[in-house]
Amino acid sequence: MEQKKIVDKTIDQWVKENPILADMTAYKPVFWLNDNLKDKEDETYKNLQISWTDVLEAEERWIRFAPLIVRLFLQTELQKGIIESELQELPNTKEAINRLYHVEIQGRLFLKCDNALPVAGSIKARGGIYEVLKHAEKLVMSQGLLKKDNDYSVLANKEFKEFFSKYSLAVGSTGNLGLSIGIMGAALGFKVTVHMSADAKQWKKDLLRSKGVIVVEYESDYSKAVEEGRKLALQDPMCHFVDDEHSKDLFLGYSAAAIRLKRQLEERNIKIDKQSPLFVYLPCGVGGAPGGICFGLKQLFRDAVHCFFVEPTHSPCMLLGLATKMNDKVSVQDFGIDNITEGDGLAVGRASGFVGKVMENLLSGVYTVEDQELYRLLALLKDCEGIEIEPSAAASLMGPAALINEKAGIDYIEGNSLELHMNNATHIAWATGGSFVPTDMKQDFYEKGKSLL
Repeated sequence: MEQKKIVDKTIDQWVKENPILADMTAYKPVFWLNDNLKDKEDETYKNLQISWTDVLEAEERWIRFAPLIVRLFLQTELQKGIIESELQELPNTKEAINRLYHVEIQGRLFLKCDNALPVAGSIKARGGIYEVLKHAEKLVMSQGLLKKDNDYSVLANKEFKEFFSKYSLAVGSTGNLGLSIGIMGAALGFKVTVHMSADAKQWKKDLLRSKGVIVVEYESDYSKAVEEGRKLALQDPMCHFVDDEHSKDLFLGYSAAAIRLKRQLEERNIKIDKQSPLFVYLPCGVGGAPGGICFGLKQLFRDAVHCFFVEPTHSPCMLLGLATKMNDKVSVQDFGIDNITEGDGLAVGRASGFVGKVMENLLSGVYTVEDQELYRLLALLKDCEGIEIEPSAAASLMGPAALINEKAGIDYIEGNSLELHMNNATHIAWATGGSFVPTDMKQDFYEKGKSLL
């Protein structure tokens, strides 16, 4: 029987060109290195659709909106309205990972605690809230109601809420992006609709509805929710669609995290250069959040930083797009991969073509993990540090072990002449969400993980 063609090749032809696809389609964990990675001497950084100037503008906008954020969300008062998370060292977790995976991680291991970001409780607070704020700013400035040097806290006044109520926002989401758009949009007065896929958790839908957000559910996956949401939004001239697959504003909201992380490293007197490398491990769904952070970090640290994405073995959409060089022209379902994972924020079948293009020369590689490892690492982190995260966030903790346990990881270290500098390395696992998860569900996650340890 003749095989169907994906783009212009059969699956057998794709596998012959990309042998790693054989393991991916068999749901085996893999570690892929990006052979298109370029260093700072290249023209890479000059030829992208976005620039460092854009990132700086995003950070300035965050600062302008800080007084409004304090007024709307009192829990941000101590941080003066800056939505940011702690960088926490994990000495106990590092030792536990060494024992669990029979490795010896050199250097220091940290957790970037976006699982505890205020307002939305996940990494999506960075991109989602930023895009809502930028859109709100554009609307009021177009009507002459606000200037850049004004006190932005006035946007919480009744007359502005009435103004925003004439407009609507829409987004397609597996959950966390929907929460960030819904919570911020509703707080300003927008009418918000979140189109959610079947794998989105019920508690996230319930939380959104409690904020007055309309939730539309789809039996299909994330891509269908985005497609339908985009289609409906285009029919309404008063509606702004937050497009996770193509949005530069989301991407830039995430990118500003690099500026904050650099400051946190400096406060700890942690030096980053070629002899003191930085490794960052980022869970990846459609790609916007990890892509934005990687872009910002590469702009700041260039070839002293090494960014790796991590995806579930059942949803490796970014890896598939990059390995085949087809980006969003292929989906995991095309290759018979089911896109069913307990890491619900990572359950994406088709990666962002925009992000894939930007990452072509910046990303060091991608590794994949099985769902059971998410639970084991989640439980291990709670036992060692008392930190609770959701399964998808735990994927990042596998990074340092995979780097030194997999042949491709060792090849990367040796190929970049890093073997003599690993004792000076700083490893950062990015925790993407978890603080909003209901207590009983957190306990279920933990007990499942403990049973697997």
